[in-house]
Amino acid sequence: MALEIVKAKGMYMWDADGKQYLDLIAGISVCNIGHCHPAVISAIREQSESYMHLLVYGEFVQSPQVAYAKYLTDHLPASLNSVYFTNSGSEATEGAMKLAKRHTGRTEVIAFKNSYHGSTQGSLSIIGDEYWRNAYRPLLPDVQHLQHNSMDMLAQITHRTACVIAETIQAEAGVLAPEKAWLQALRKRCTETGTLLVLDEIQCGLGRNGTLWAFEQYDVVPDIVLAGKALGGGMPLGAFIASRDVMWSLTDKPVLGHITTFGGHPVACAAGMAGMKALIEENMMVGIPDKERLFLELLKHPNIKAVRSRGLMLAVELEDFPAVKKVIAHCIANGVITDWFLFAANAIRIVPPLIITEDEIRKACAVILAGLDAL
Repeated sequence: MALEIVKAKGMYMWDADGKQYLDLIAGISVCNIGHCHPAVISAIREQSESYMHLLVYGEFVQSPQVAYAKYLTDHLPASLNSVYFTNSGSEATEGAMKLAKRHTGRTEVIAFKNSYHGSTQGSLSIIGDEYWRNAYRPLLPDVQHLQHNSMDMLAQITHRTACVIAETIQAEAGVLAPEKAWLQALRKRCTETGTLLVLDEIQCGLGRNGTLWAFEQYDVVPDIVLAGKALGGGMPLGAFIASRDVMWSLTDKPVLGHITTFGGHPVACAAGMAGMKALIEENMMVGIPDKERLFLELLKHPNIKAVRSRGLMLAVELEDFPAVKKVIAHCIANGVITDWFLFAANAIRIVPPLIITEDEIRKACAVILAGLDAL
């Protein structure tokens, strides 16, 4: 896009020429509470004036980490009571894979086609698209990719499988939500085989789909949940969260089973906690179903093939990528920021800050529809 953004606040960004843009992608689901929320800015200022980095994670008790871990686990099922903070979602994926292998003593990792879990060597090994993996082979061995949302595939999860990693909602595939019965059957199969179920909520977590965690909508509880993106309130932060019993597998043989210098940085944790508190205390999730319905009501056009949605995560499918690119260019020219998906380049991504108003939705959709008219 080559836009030089010099300021962002709430739903809007401004470029170096002073042009205002309505943000429909929120930094790819990072800015769930909007840009530069006052509570986050205040938390960053206060913590940075007390201390920033002190020593490698775990050596000192750093109160922002402890407070945020407690706040997170207060808003998770009781079994998810131990938090390991990382710098990013990709690193959370890496930590979860190591934890699953260490806890089970097994080596096989199962993921799904069209899944996205990050871009580091390990997370790249499990993303579900060969185009993105091929240039970096050889990758991790003993990784299997199954068809997402397929009951027939579940039998391939066996007693040699360390973990199954799935996005609760497949994001980069263009917002593909599994059937409830399938995710419950996946949970059951993992339990039967002693396999850890890892649900990746890096993009869909923290309110994006209308509940704090997307897995709440499926009546399942993972063994490990991955968080990132919105977790830091705009600052870099990720986490893998499990039970204390599972997490403590990393404490011996070797004694430092997983370690990070900057993971859980005090300023990032203070910002993240302020952001999550704002999300909950300001009731930002309450209107999400109505906002989703309004998008679906307005996004009707002969050039739209389908609209897939789960809360304020929408994919507007067009004929092909050139059509998507033209509509995006039209949107940018008319002050609306959107983009496409890694594994669904024929779809427009709409993942705005959760604070978007109905008037802003109408304005954004009018611009998108005008772009579709011009195809």
